[in-house]
Amino acid sequence: MGAITYDMEITSSIPAGKLFKAFILDSDNLIPKILPQAIKSVEILEGDGGVGTIKVITFGEGSQFKSAKHRVDNVDKENLTYSYSIIEGDALIGVLESIAYHIKIVPTADGGSICKNRSIYNTKNDAQISEEKIKEGKEKAVGIFKAVEAYLQANPDAYN
Repeated sequence: MGAITYDMEITSSIPAGKLFKAFILDSDNLIPKILPQAIKSVEILEGDGGVGTIKVITFGEGSQFKSAKHRVDNVDKENLTYSYSIIEGDALIGVLESIAYHIKIVPTADGGSICKNRSIYNTKNDAQISEEKIKEGKEKAVGIFKAVEAYLQANPDAYN
């Protein structure tokens, strides 16, 4: 099994704690509400939302994928970190064992935040994944992040 690691950072004017609540802790409810074309629904199969929880994400009509099974690997509300893995589904495009995501939201001096995201694509055997596929995934993640950010800017009392 090979691994391809990709790091990205997105800056935001939204305070770190508020962004963590919306983008991480309430994403199962918020994202289908504001972006149903991307994510139609999130259903917990087992667990309580904490470490070990297994969820099924059903993608919306705007997605090329149908669904993905997602496992929560870490939630640290104090340090604003969250890790999860996609462990099943067509989002693994037949060449990936899993995709691990590690997210940390860091406060900035101006009251905003930086969302740091590390994605680790674990390939089956010696399979390769194209830079284009990684870029597509990155662009979708940025789009979802920006939609959550816009929602918080338009609803300043949400998640206080």
